[in-house]
Amino acid sequence: MIDAAWEERVMPALCEYTRIQCLSPAFDPDWAEKGAIRQAAELLRDWVKNQDASLNAEIIQLPGRTPILFIDNGGRGDPILVYGHMDKQPPLGEWRSGLAPFEPVRQGDLLYGRGTADDGYSTFAAVTGLLAADGGKGRVLILIEASEESGSPDLSAYVAHLSDRIGRPRLVICLDSGGLSYDRLWLTSSLRGNLVATVRVDVLTEGIHSGAGGGVVPSSFRILRRILDRIEDPESGRILLPQLLGAGIPEAHRTNIESLAVEFPDSALPVVDGLHLLAPDPVDRLIARTWSAALEVTGIDGIPASRDGGNVLRAFTALKFSLRLPPDVNAQVATDALISAIATDEGAHITIDMEPAAQGWVAPPLDDDIADVLGRVSQERFGRAPGFVGEGGSIPFLADLQTGYPGTQFVATGVLGPYSNAHGPNEALHIPMAKAVTHAVAGLLS
Repeated sequence: MIDAAWEERVMPALCEYTRIQCLSPAFDPDWAEKGAIRQAAELLRDWVKNQDASLNAEIIQLPGRTPILFIDNGGRGDPILVYGHMDKQPPLGEWRSGLAPFEPVRQGDLLYGRGTADDGYSTFAAVTGLLAADGGKGRVLILIEASEESGSPDLSAYVAHLSDRIGRPRLVICLDSGGLSYDRLWLTSSLRGNLVATVRVDVLTEGIHSGAGGGVVPSSFRILRRILDRIEDPESGRILLPQLLGAGIPEAHRTNIESLAVEFPDSALPVVDGLHLLAPDPVDRLIARTWSAALEVTGIDGIPASRDGGNVLRAFTALKFSLRLPPDVNAQVATDALISAIATDEGAHITIDMEPAAQGWVAPPLDDDIADVLGRVSQERFGRAPGFVGEGGSIPFLADLQTGYPGTQFVATGVLGPYSNAHGPNEALHIPMAKAVTHAVAGLLS
């Protein structure tokens, strides 16, 4: 039933969704006027209603915030809450010949297009799994937000707004994660936190000839480089601020990583030939991507393209960077330490724009009945037990809910595997994995 539903009912609608340029608000300040996010929400809502008219699917939008799609099956008791998101990253680079970010292309088991895997499939998997569930009339809620790629700044307002309707979930299923391969069901054991900051350094009110100002006016780029050097060791990439380092990986997680490193000795990353990795050892590499702090510059303003660069001492430079945090680091403490490190006494004008901090997360142990269902689904689909691995990304929603509902069970899974390229060019959904995750949703809801 699930496989047929995907081919007959899900794939056409998912292709329609792929064509919608519903960029997250951080990447499209005019999102409300353009209406693409609303268009995506309406497409998903209408598809849900066409699957089963008894499902209450509604678009809720608070003033000044992105909308959510909220689905209620009308069941009884403490609910199971399924989470996903509909907003997308921008294209971010040139896509491979024959592919385009907002045009779906199926090649074998892969559906290419922005948002297919991260996280457009989630609504379809959640609803298809719900309709395939073989059980009583327990209550199921599905919440699909539209600001996750911007750090989920709107989600907490909706959780508060819907608190009476949500009640106290007994299980939360998050469909925005993934694993190391496509040969088993993967469950997320931890997530890193994240700080996203744009730091601008102004040294002039306008650019001047470098022959007139060079050697006299400090370069805005040099000041930013020094700021980064206070945060990150330029030789090793190691983060230097102690407030960002955490207490170290717990023994149980290290033991699991050591086992995974034997099976996955390669990085499975599209690196250029001969590149020296920061963590060449497989164990160190898995620890680095799941339990270590790391900084990456993700955007630059104030610097012209190299073909346009003249002999100009530029007025300013702005860098946007993403700073991943170990799962156990307090994101607010890390934010305060980062802001202190950015301060400089050189007299330049420093502007810091911080996005909402994302708290890391460590999954609580699974109850036996939930673990049994997931084990059975993985065996039925792949002939092997599920895998457990930490993910290097962030899902602030899970940390927030775990704080608010300390007794709730959490299952974080998803379709993001090798070369799924979420946030990069050539993003692709592995369709068999999407079907397997839908199977897991159906099993848990049953």
